[in-house]
Amino acid sequence: MIGRFEPRHAINHVVLVGVGGTGSALARSVARIIYDMSQRGMHTPRFTLIDPDHVEEKNVGRQAGFAPADVGHNKAMLLSRRFNLALGLDSTAIPEPFDPERHPNGPGTLLLGCVDNHEARRALARAGCLWGDSGNHLASGQFVIGDSSDRETVLDALARMETQGGVIHHLPNAALVFPELLEPNPEPGPAPGASCGDLMDQALLINDAVAVAAASYVFRLLHRIPLTSFISFVSLEAIRPVPVSDEEIRTYL
Repeated sequence: MIGRFEPRHAINHVVLVGVGGTGSALARSVARIIYDMSQRGMHTPRFTLIDPDHVEEKNVGRQAGFAPADVGHNKAMLLSRRFNLALGLDSTAIPEPFDPERHPNGPGTLLLGCVDNHEARRALARAGCLWGDSGNHLASGQFVIGDSSDRETVLDALARMETQGGVIHHLPNAALVFPELLEPNPEPGPAPGASCGDLMDQALLINDAVAVAAASYVFRLLHRIPLTSFISFVSLEAIRPVPVSDEEIRTYL
C-alpha cells in the first residue's frame, strides 16, 4: 500500500537553516511559494532564514542570488531583506549557527536544513519538529523529510497506517534514515570548515536540482496536500521519489 503522510500540525513557521548552495536556491523558492499564497488570499507562515556565514567571492555565480556587490554581507540577512523588498514579505534573519535551545522549532514548524557538516545536522536533529534535510555530492543529492528519530514511534505509525486509510502521522527523519550524516566524514575531503561549494568540480546546477526537489515538498506541506514520498534522490538527469509505504520505510529502519 502506498500511504500518505499528513502532519498533525499545520505549518505556521518555515525555518531554513543554511542559505549557501542549496539553501539560497531553496530560500528563493520558499519566498515565491509564500508570496503566491499571499496573492491568493491564503494564510501564510512566518519565514526565518538562519546562517552565520557571509558572502564570499567564490559564492558569486555558484550560489543563487549572490552578486559581486554582496560580498561581505551576511547571507541570511541579505536574502531576507531582498525577499521583503521584492515580494513584500515579512521574513526574518538570524546571523548565527542554528541552536535548538534558542531558535524557532517545535510543533507547527517546518525546519529545512541545507547544511554541509555533521555538527550542524546534530543540532537540527535535536529540534522537536518536522525536519526536511538536503544533501548533495558532486553531481547527485537527496532530500529526506520526517518528524521522528525514534524507530519504535515510526513502526507504531506504520502499524496504524492501514487502519487509518493509508494515512501515516510519523515519518523517520534524516537522523534515523541516514545516521551517517551525523558522523564526521572519515574520507579525505576538503579542509575543515570548507563547504561543498569549495569543490570546484561539483556540477554547477546540482544545488538547484536538490532545491527543486525540496521545494516540491514545501509546496505540498504549506498547501495541506498529503506527501506520498519521504525521500527524493536527485541527479541532473532525474528525481526519484521513494514512496510512503510499509516496505520502503522499513528498508530505512
